[in-house]
Amino acid sequence: MAISDNLNHIREQIEAATAAAGRTPNSVRLIAVSKTKPISAVREALAAGQIDFGENRPQEMVEKQAAVPEARWHMIGTLQRNKVRHIAPFVHLIHSVDSEKLLKEIDKRAGQNERRIDGLLQLNISDETQKGGFQEAEAEAILKRIADFPSVRILGLMGMAEFTDDKAVVARQFERLAKAFTAFYALENEQVVMQELSMGMSGDFPEAIAAGATMVRIGSAIFGHR
Repeated sequence: MAISDNLNHIREQIEAATAAAGRTPNSVRLIAVSKTKPISAVREALAAGQIDFGENRPQEMVEKQAAVPEARWHMIGTLQRNKVRHIAPFVHLIHSVDSEKLLKEIDKRAGQNERRIDGLLQLNISDETQKGGFQEAEAEAILKRIADFPSVRILGLMGMAEFTDDKAVVARQFERLAKAFTAFYALENEQVVMQELSMGMSGDFPEAIAAGATMVRIGSAIFGHR
């Protein structure tokens, strides 16, 4: 199937999932994960109405942004501190803010580029040691002193569920992230705006939408398997 057909199919599934959850389709934004895919595939998706794209390698994002600047580019993968400078001039949203050291570097590079960079705090909702991210108490502490990072704005949370066929486990982990998201409303200010909940990928986005996701990150169901 063509990328445009795959996008239409995913949009229909998102519409069905939002309807089942008593939500409107426009309450969920689709992030097309274009990592390792050629620029031609990004352009094909863009022509089909897709505007938000997710990458996990800064250099690949830089190359694609130069070729397709009209797209909105999201960093969704683990971000090394020494790579932040490459994407700081243009990145739309960094989903994977998983440490205070990274947050400090993002703040530094945002200031150098005379912009405020938006990010999401990544929580380790599966408690898997190989996955990065804050625990809820750590994220709360960061949000309470966000003024220490004046060139950053936190727009919400991101998390990845365990890779398992047990949908109950996945749903429970997404609900954990949603609970933290709701709790952090109390910490909102000019730099903390709890509006985005990024969770759910090709295999589990209906469960994420049921739990309240506002962004789903889908790659293989759009572009095919790598």
